[in-house]
Amino acid sequence: MSETAFSGLISSEALQARLGDSTLVVLDIRSSVDGGGKAAFEVGHVPGAVHSDYVADGWRAKVGNAPGMLPPLDHLAALSGRLGIKPHDDVVIVPAGVSATDFAAAARIYWTLKLIGHGQQAILDGGFKAWAADGSRPVESGPSSPSPAAPYPVVMQQRLRSTSDATLIASRSKLATLVDGRSASYFEGREKAAEAMRAGHIPGAVSRDYAEAFDPATGGLKPQSALTALFGDVPQGPAISYCNTGHTAALNWFVMSELLGRDEVALYDGSMTDWTQDPERPVATGGA
Repeated sequence: MSETAFSGLISSEALQARLGDSTLVVLDIRSSVDGGGKAAFEVGHVPGAVHSDYVADGWRAKVGNAPGMLPPLDHLAALSGRLGIKPHDDVVIVPAGVSATDFAAAARIYWTLKLIGHGQQAILDGGFKAWAADGSRPVESGPSSPSPAAPYPVVMQQRLRSTSDATLIASRSKLATLVDGRSASYFEGREKAAEAMRAGHIPGAVSRDYAEAFDPATGGLKPQSALTALFGDVPQGPAISYCNTGHTAALNWFVMSELLGRDEVALYDGSMTDWTQDPERPVATGGA
């Protein structure tokens, strides 16, 4: 598991017990794409939560033709500070709890906070959907009112991020397993993201559709036993998780790194939309 006690998933019961804690930041990330965004937040949210629209607040940046790259560090420092996140706070990230892609957004923010050196963050298991399913739990309405802090003092944890060059070396040397989080049609090259220049996958990658880890009935991830089975035959040792834009791959990264406790799992934020911009980088098609 992670090096801190506060990591991975947190239950609604455990979060409710922490409400009002001065070192707790509840970060509701519902966007207009998933969960209704700001309007849905203002109708109802976990008491004391602050809102950050995953899309509108720039948790990812378009660099060249790749839409999911890591933003400039000064942007992330300012954004984290504006939301009131300080180095010793426990951050609970609350997705809507409506889809695998919505959970992946929470996982991408979790990875981003860990990447900039924040040590304590967890994702609310089942998201706001699970929280609100129990009518006895408190729900607050109204606008987001963060208590701004200074820009976050970023200390980059570069081991959590893979670049195109590092991914190329891993593909050629086989020193790390590349885990492709997309559906079979993308992996095999039958379709591609609009921004990608070519269809297919990075040579040597294994396919693990991120949606297979999600349980639509609960709005959260499948039980630990199912996740272990899903990723159990991914070779041990370093791994690099990628997809089209570093979004859905964040869910696979979260499962492997934070729930299954694998060491040396990195996320390639550029993924295939970045990889295929250089015609010299190889692309394979067909099944795994």
